[in-house]
Amino acid sequence: MKKRIAIAVALLVVAIALFVVFTSGNSKKYEFRYDKVTEGDITMYVTATGTINAVTSVEVGTQVSGIIMKLYADFNSIVKEGELIAQIDPTFLQQAVKDASANLERVQAQYADAKRVLERTKSLFEKDLESQMNYDAAITQFETNSAALKQATASLDRAKINLAYATIYAPISGVVIDRKVNVGQTVAASFSSPTLYTIANDLHKMQVQATIDESDIGKINLGQEANFTVDAYADDRFTGTVSQIRLAPVSIQNVVNYTVIIDFSNDQLKLMPGMTANVKILVGSSSDVLRVPNMALRFQPPADLVDSAKVKEMGEGASGMGGGRGPGMGPGEFGMGRGGDTTGSAERRVRRQAMRDSIQAAHGGKLSDDELMGEMRKAFERMRQGEGPRGQAPPQVKAPSRPPQQSRFGIQNVFPEFQKAASSPVQRFARGRVWIMNSSGKLEPVSVRTGLSDGRFTEVKSQSLKPGDQIVLGATSTAEAAAGPTTNPLAPQQMGGGRR
Repeated sequence: MKKRIAIAVALLVVAIALFVVFTSGNSKKYEFRYDKVTEGDITMYVTATGTINAVTSVEVGTQVSGIIMKLYADFNSIVKEGELIAQIDPTFLQQAVKDASANLERVQAQYADAKRVLERTKSLFEKDLESQMNYDAAITQFETNSAALKQATASLDRAKINLAYATIYAPISGVVIDRKVNVGQTVAASFSSPTLYTIANDLHKMQVQATIDESDIGKINLGQEANFTVDAYADDRFTGTVSQIRLAPVSIQNVVNYTVIIDFSNDQLKLMPGMTANVKILVGSSSDVLRVPNMALRFQPPADLVDSAKVKEMGEGASGMGGGRGPGMGPGEFGMGRGGDTTGSAERRVRRQAMRDSIQAAHGGKLSDDELMGEMRKAFERMRQGEGPRGQAPPQVKAPSRPPQQSRFGIQNVFPEFQKAASSPVQRFARGRVWIMNSSGKLEPVSVRTGLSDGRFTEVKSQSLKPGDQIVLGATSTAEAAAGPTTNPLAPQQMGGGRR
């Protein structure tokens, strides 16, 4: 009897131990990371690298060959336009002028003789003392010598021009940033003009030639503010303005880029041509807006932590948003609510009625119901594409205008300048979702509209969130830490759409 009791007790102990082992193995303990919804500023930048250059740089060359006899400018020399900066040995060029001058005198003598012969032959021909053939020959000889005289005159002028080209003058005022030749060096201008100097026009006004990826070029507009740093002055920040967006594509490792010119003032003469600039272009900013960490928008919780009833409710609310509103209607503005939330629906109906009245008044009250609905759909489509929540156009950066005849960079541009269409990301919103912990210890989704992002925080709009609300950034368990990251069993489509 005692043996049976001992066996029963042993079996009971084993059963309890197995129950404890299996139940503890199936339950998961999670550690959550939290953060709060805050209110603040969001600033969006486009980053790029570029090269600092002078606004105008001229490579001074020579059109004649010869030996460099004198150099009057060196590296860093400040020169004025029209000043003598180099002299090529003019010996052979001077001889060419003398040769052309002698040839001109010979041709002039032949021309004078042909003229006298023509006059004499003409006089005899008029008296019938000379034949027609001799008269025609005299005319031909005179015309030939006249053409030879013009040719000899042109040869002399060309020889004088070549002699003048042996004296090199500064084409612009500026600073010599490079010198390519030395005294005694022979330059040959047979096929291409050799470079003697490189002169930068004015180092007080310079520009950054930034390379912008094609995925970001749409955010760049003329007149935008840009700041940049250089390695030489790591603690200094320089500012400039976008002045030109060049249309020529530049392919770098199969990636299409575009050159953006940023003008800036170099009053302290710290920056030099060729420096590498790390550029940040301000493309959008919002002040005093709700913002959440980017990790909160990327977090996808395990299925056993999710409040399935709230997920289902939000899914049904999202699917019902299409009813009773026209195509292109902005969610939460004039539709049936955001994520099933009907708060403020009376206000939205008032705004919709105000829009109807405004459109009818603009068309003199002559629109039919179908025409009115079409105009409202167009208005909603414009809002959806980023023209503001109530039809106002987003703030556009006004491009700096220049008179057509104004000289820019030494170019007398008489043609209108093409300007890329301006765009602003401030009013462009996408759909997103964050998670909060409810009173039952489950994670509840909150649908939001996401706006600008600075890489750390993202602007959000939601009637369910306010500053100070606690949101979940992540959840980890012992099993996940040992096995690695798990795949989220909830697809974004089941949760009402994820953040794009």
